[in-house]
Amino acid sequence: MPGMASLARTMALAACVGLFSFELAAFERVQAPPAKPEMTQNCPGLVAFDVPHIVPAAFRLALTPEQVRLTYVGHSTFLIESPQLVRIATDYNDYVRSPVRPDIVTMNHAHTTHFTDAPDPTIKYVLRGWGPTPDQPARHDITVKDVRVRNVPTNIRDWRGGTERHGNSIFIFETANLCIAHLGHLHHTLNQQQLNEIGRVDVVLVPVDGNLTLDLEGMMEVLQALKAPLMIPMHFFNSYSLERFLVRARQNWTVETSEVPSLVVSKTSLPTTPKVMVLPGN
Repeated sequence: MPGMASLARTMALAACVGLFSFELAAFERVQAPPAKPEMTQNCPGLVAFDVPHIVPAAFRLALTPEQVRLTYVGHSTFLIESPQLVRIATDYNDYVRSPVRPDIVTMNHAHTTHFTDAPDPTIKYVLRGWGPTPDQPARHDITVKDVRVRNVPTNIRDWRGGTERHGNSIFIFETANLCIAHLGHLHHTLNQQQLNEIGRVDVVLVPVDGNLTLDLEGMMEVLQALKAPLMIPMHFFNSYSLERFLVRARQNWTVETSEVPSLVVSKTSLPTTPKVMVLPGN
């Protein structure tokens, strides 16, 4: 029957179109995602990327009152989580951001990969590591639930090769009976007054590029002065710059590499002898 034949042709055409649409959608789904940002030897040379919409399970696991979770997000950004789940993002910027919104962010002034002029307005505590003028260093000392955050100002090199006074801050996070120091974009060794202000350090997050921040031997001097049981490298641009630091570090300390970017630490789990712990990332 002519009508039935026409209907059959129409249904077949619709099926082909539907199959093609399904295959096209499937093809679009399996296309390679945009390339992840690659760290270059120039701090500002990063590519912005979207924050994941799905919160990894690791960020939802409860901590005991003695535990702190450290997650290396990348470059010099860590997510620090306290027992009461106060979340802190270090060196918060427009390029590398935590997969969950932090309650507190700290920033430093050396490069745009260490700060942003447009932080998420829902973040309650935005702590800039530099003051309004070189003669007015930033001074922070806040307590949020079970976390205290304070800073010790240091200088940085400016773009003309001079010195920007108080352009960087070492931020110290005190929680769960631990003191965690983030050295930021440190450009010089520390004097005794700065070491006294920092005080006891259990964990230090240390830039190890040996070029844009402090040189390798200078950073070794800083680490030996801080005497932290646990040292976690950051701010390395490739395996070469990391390995150069590790080769030197092995002359003084044990070096261990983690397979995952998160680490739960407590006072009782700190190494009995100083250790460098490498978390994956760059």
